[in-house]
Amino acid sequence: MGRTGRTAWVWAVLVAAAGVHGQDSPTDSGDKPGADKPVQSESVSVTKHTVTIGGREIEYTAAAGYMELPNYEGKPRANIFYVAYTLDGIDPAERPVTFTFNGGPGSSSVWLHMGALGPRRIDMGVEGFDQSPPFRVVPNEHSWLDLTDLVFIDPVSTGYSRPVEGQDAKQFHGLEEDLSSVGDFIRLWTTRHERWLSPKFLAGESYGTTRAAGLSAYLQDTHGMYLNGLLLISSVLNFQTIRFGEGNDDPYWLFLPTYTATAWYHNRLDADLQRDLSAALAEVERWASTDYLLALAKGDALTPDERRETVRRLARYTGLSERFVELSGLRIDIFRFTKELLRDEGRTVGRLDSRFKGMDRDGTSAGFDYDPSMTAITGPYTAGLNDYVRRELGYRNDLPYEILTGRVHPWSYRTSENRYVNVATRLRDAMHKNPALMVFVASGYYDLATPYFATDNTLARLGVNASLRGNIRVAYYQSGHMMYIREDDLAKLKRDVAPFYTEAARVGGE
Repeated sequence: MGRTGRTAWVWAVLVAAAGVHGQDSPTDSGDKPGADKPVQSESVSVTKHTVTIGGREIEYTAAAGYMELPNYEGKPRANIFYVAYTLDGIDPAERPVTFTFNGGPGSSSVWLHMGALGPRRIDMGVEGFDQSPPFRVVPNEHSWLDLTDLVFIDPVSTGYSRPVEGQDAKQFHGLEEDLSSVGDFIRLWTTRHERWLSPKFLAGESYGTTRAAGLSAYLQDTHGMYLNGLLLISSVLNFQTIRFGEGNDDPYWLFLPTYTATAWYHNRLDADLQRDLSAALAEVERWASTDYLLALAKGDALTPDERRETVRRLARYTGLSERFVELSGLRIDIFRFTKELLRDEGRTVGRLDSRFKGMDRDGTSAGFDYDPSMTAITGPYTAGLNDYVRRELGYRNDLPYEILTGRVHPWSYRTSENRYVNVATRLRDAMHKNPALMVFVASGYYDLATPYFATDNTLARLGVNASLRGNIRVAYYQSGHMMYIREDDLAKLKRDVAPFYTEAARVGGE
């Protein structure tokens, strides 16, 4: 697990007197070291560690705690919890820094923090399937810390982050409100730590990619902060591509290749399609974006022969019966698919990762009882984070760490009322204003939350100038939404992002 030096407590630059408490650090009140006390604003635990990445041992500093977020007049609005990792012995002006977060809305940063990027990770085994308690935190040999400093941010009401007394949490719970608060945190952290000349990146997952794309424009236009790169993991930039609903046919054809991948994984396709996943996906992608898209557009104007052929093809590519496809009106939504594919086994497949199987008490219902891929990761990540921040990072806080909370809902989309949220346009504008901005996109074949073909379609319709299309890099993985829970894909993700950082940061390494 590396070595942990003596814990030191530091005061934030803009606060004259912060709370001092924690492991291995005496307190002004004479309490014993490590005694739990109420967490005060801007208390930060700083510890020293090592980790071996790529066969090389590196020394780094971890800082875990609150930063107080002020409004424009300087009055406190919220305490934002973050964990920052900085490599020792490197000139900060030459060292890339990546601000990272997950999504939800309502998710803490635990998934990327302890799944892929940070120096410690949750042990999920080779394939990432269900682990039995007690769980394990292990060194992350595939951490990104050799490439970039890392700042993990928990938006307000997630993790330990909370509004200050007297402030309404609702002011942070919305598309624009979230961009403002997280963006202002990034500006303040950058200023306090003198990192304005560092190459800067954002890494987000799921709704965190929505946030990252929006922040690329917000930081540029509001604070004059130009980024070097975005890393978008399991992306959703245009919500029309994933929202099943009356009158919106986009998800039906954009989800279809992931249905095919899922049926392939569970051995539900015809023998010719089962031979090669790549060939099967290439075939279904062509049909989905041509004949199937046209069939959806025609609706009741389809001829009987066209309808029969569409039913046949959909059954072929989904592993479902022609009868079920016909009764579904040629439109199969995600929850019907996850329930129907393995109904004869009394099993369901996961939404976040359709390799996972769940068990249902009612085989006749339209949707699953729970997402087995979500329940498989909740326990290990919750236990791991709660142990790690206290035991290794020396940070004490008795508030519940909100891993994934519903307290942020209802989430406000006031600027997108009566239309679908689409931050792809903001990303395009940011790239046009900052032609150096590069984008890396990671997608899992078994992700039914943000399907890879929907992401590809969003990128194809981004509208970025032809001279900048080469700034976008795309990679695919043999797993789901959290592709890094599978060890091979954890390693592949690191291999894929390493050259991206080198090019986007314009530095040749340390």
